[in-house]
Amino acid sequence: MNLIALGGVIGAGLFVGSGVVIQSTGPAAVISFLIAGLITVLIMRMLAEMTVAKPALGSFYVYAREAMGNRAGFAVGWMYWYFFVIVVAVEAVAGGRILQLWLPGVPLWVLSLGLLVLLTGTNMVSARSYGEFEYWFSSIKVVAIIVFLVLGALYLFGIWPGSHGGVSNLVSHGGFAPLGIGAVLAAVVPCIGFYTGAEIVTIAAAESAEPKKAIAKAMRSIIFRVVLFYVGSVFVVVAVKAWNSPETAVSPYASVLDVLGVPAVATIMNGIVLTAVLSCLNSALYTSSRMLFALTHHGDAPRAFTRLSRSGVPRRAILAGTVVGYASVIAAYTSPDVIFQFLVNSYGAVALFVYLAIALAQVTLRRRLQREDPGKLALKMWLFPWLSYATIALMVLVIGAMAMLPDTRSQFWLSAVTLVLILVGYEVRRRRGGTPPAAEAPPVEESPATPDTPRPSLRNTPGTDLA
Repeated sequence: MNLIALGGVIGAGLFVGSGVVIQSTGPAAVISFLIAGLITVLIMRMLAEMTVAKPALGSFYVYAREAMGNRAGFAVGWMYWYFFVIVVAVEAVAGGRILQLWLPGVPLWVLSLGLLVLLTGTNMVSARSYGEFEYWFSSIKVVAIIVFLVLGALYLFGIWPGSHGGVSNLVSHGGFAPLGIGAVLAAVVPCIGFYTGAEIVTIAAAESAEPKKAIAKAMRSIIFRVVLFYVGSVFVVVAVKAWNSPETAVSPYASVLDVLGVPAVATIMNGIVLTAVLSCLNSALYTSSRMLFALTHHGDAPRAFTRLSRSGVPRRAILAGTVVGYASVIAAYTSPDVIFQFLVNSYGAVALFVYLAIALAQVTLRRRLQREDPGKLALKMWLFPWLSYATIALMVLVIGAMAMLPDTRSQFWLSAVTLVLILVGYEVRRRRGGTPPAAEAPPVEESPATPDTPRPSLRNTPGTDLA
């Protein structure tokens, strides 16, 4: 569970996308990542409070529904599902492009579909197979970043062969913030996108033996991970390599390894990025299927997706997300500049909308729990309610900045269109079949942590049917 939480945060965006942020801010990109990390930590702490107090299948979808009503829950659940089915397509295409470097004669769409089929198959087996794959994917990413940090520290301290030490690159190319404080604040918007995925652990907790314990432990250590892996590694990049060099923009981590004289840099980094891509693809398939499964419990999705395999896997829900992924991969091949580009832009702000909903739900549910059952608040949001209000204000500012900045404006408005279409879908559903009252989701029961305890499965959840 800890590696799922950790792996969810470390994506290909860190290894590749961070170069774009560095180019747009200079060495002060460290501050952008730190601010975005703090916002993410606050959101995750709020989510952890709700999850530990009341583990539920569907996690924040359920909390949004209970706190803000049926419409909000419907919107949050479907936005999150949509976000991850597009991630499935984006990561499959990205993985195919990396494989094409080693298999140049194979068409991109064949490689992308191959990756989709492979990881769909592993997810169809059981939740355990997802966990095993994600364990190894996350382990490789964590080891890679730790090795990178160690090598970077040796270089900066002058211990690495041929190094002179020091951090003069932080100020010797136009200063620490050569493009101004505005650029630093603007970069917070894409940086938050890089952190998206930490919340997956609250969804996976529903199929763990001790969800409350797993969530509490994973979330308590997220601050250390965010600071060390993101902020620390970006600091190494801008301290070792000039921020405005072309190599930093293309592949920041590879450029640092090149300075250190590490052999086969390109192959090593391509392998690490491919691992990150496969990890994101694996998690996206898992998360989208579990969210769709949870949506069925309140009539927010067709009941057909409730059916489970004998191993407790919602295979129809997995296939639903995969079909969208297949269609998107085909769109990337037939219409990369129109349809696929639209899909990529239409989910850019969706995760931010979900994070804002998490923060709003936490304030409402925290006050409710304080009145009705304060004993459930085993893990609390810091400095409530003021820090919760501050987090909501920060999220509103980030979303507002995304709407105003030229580089992110199109993503915001297309994501807003996505939200509007989902809300229209809710109205259609409500008028056709009525709106059931906001009810509590089936609770997630904990089982003793013993070697003989069977792994929990979704089929133990009330109201499900076995295929």
